[in-house]
Amino acid sequence: MTAIHKFRKLHKQDDPLLIGNVWNVQSARAYEKLGYQAVATSSSAVAFSLGYEDGENMSFDEYFYIVERILKSVNIPLSVDLEGGYGKTVEEIVLNISRLAKAGVVGINIEDSVIIDGTRKLLSTRDFYEKLNAVILQLKEQNIDIFINVRIDPFLLGVDNTIQETLDRMEIIERVGADGIFVPCITEVQDIENVINTSKLPFSVMCMPELPDFQTLKRLGVKRISSGNFLNGYIYSQLETALKAIGEAGSFSPIF
Repeated sequence: MTAIHKFRKLHKQDDPLLIGNVWNVQSARAYEKLGYQAVATSSSAVAFSLGYEDGENMSFDEYFYIVERILKSVNIPLSVDLEGGYGKTVEEIVLNISRLAKAGVVGINIEDSVIIDGTRKLLSTRDFYEKLNAVILQLKEQNIDIFINVRIDPFLLGVDNTIQETLDRMEIIERVGADGIFVPCITEVQDIENVINTSKLPFSVMCMPELPDFQTLKRLGVKRISSGNFLNGYIYSQLETALKAIGEAGSFSPIF
């Protein structure tokens, strides 16, 4: 059984896959040490660590270097948050995915929104379908096997008719043959029930203050839970707290 087949099986187990979101080798090793079954990059956390804003502002080569270092440093499966694909054409996106697959990455996230002039906007359903379908067709033609988890952003962006917009995009994801559906910022139990009952693919959610506990998400049928960039933000807020305490104490005693 290949690593990708094992990764697919993690989305079919009884308990949701609690995937560790990472931005460097140290964070990935921490998850592995604590027994996590898989990790995935947070593109925003990686970007912040390199001094960029989120939204494909770092180059793919810079991103790929971090991915390679993580792959060489842990033994658990790694998925990569590819945002919109880090390419302006389908060919560029497929080339990026091919490089990741050859390096040993088992999965990707790809989004239905893009950042235009600093503002995140949904692709139209037609553009979304055409882009995703073309990417998946080329991957199949080139025999590139990788878990394709598609992120759709109606809840994240708070668009009108959020449920119906989500359902329409879920139908596209299933039609083109992707492997999973990811809806960040969906938190209400009723909303999760309304969309997950129509899903034929493993359904993923993201850490939010109002997100139900893991047992509730399991009961609802959620198969994957991610932390996004939130743990990265939490860790660095703790660093600021420690640095402030050191300054006030006039010594390093607060960290010992």
